[in-house]
Amino acid sequence: MAYDPRRIAFLGRQERVKHYGIALGYGEARPALVRAVRRAAAEAVPAGAPGFTIAHDAAAAALGIVYWWANGNEVHARYYFAPQDDPGALVPVHDTGMACVWELEVIDFERRAWLRDVLEDDDLDAYLERALEEALV
Repeated sequence: MAYDPRRIAFLGRQERVKHYGIALGYGEARPALVRAVRRAAAEAVPAGAPGFTIAHDAAAAALGIVYWWANGNEVHARYYFAPQDDPGALVPVHDTGMACVWELEVIDFERRAWLRDVLEDDDLDAYLERALEEALV
C-alpha cells in the first residue's frame, strides 16, 4: 500500500464537541460528510459531555468517528461508514478496527490536551479551546 498524505483540519466546535476533517492530499472533507458526522455526534454524545469527531474522506469510503470523554479518563467512540459516492449516508459500523494512522494523529492530540488541560489543570474550557493545527501528514 502506498503512502498518500492526508490533510487534517480543525472544522470548529459545537458546544463541547470539536470537529476535525481528514482528506486526501490538500483536499477537504466534503461538506455532506461533515454535516452527517455532526448529526451523528448530536445523537451519540451524551448531553453535556465533551468530545471530538473526525470526518475522514478516505480513499475507499466516507468515515465518521464520534468520540466523547466519560468517567474522567475514558474516551468512548461510535464509528460510521458511507459509500464514497454518497458521503452523507452514514450508517453505524460495528467493527473491531480502532483508527487509521491519520485518525490517530487527531486522537493523540486530543489525548494529550485532555491530560494537560483537564486531568492536570482541571480546566475544561482550556481543553475546549485547544485544537490541532492544520497539518499534512
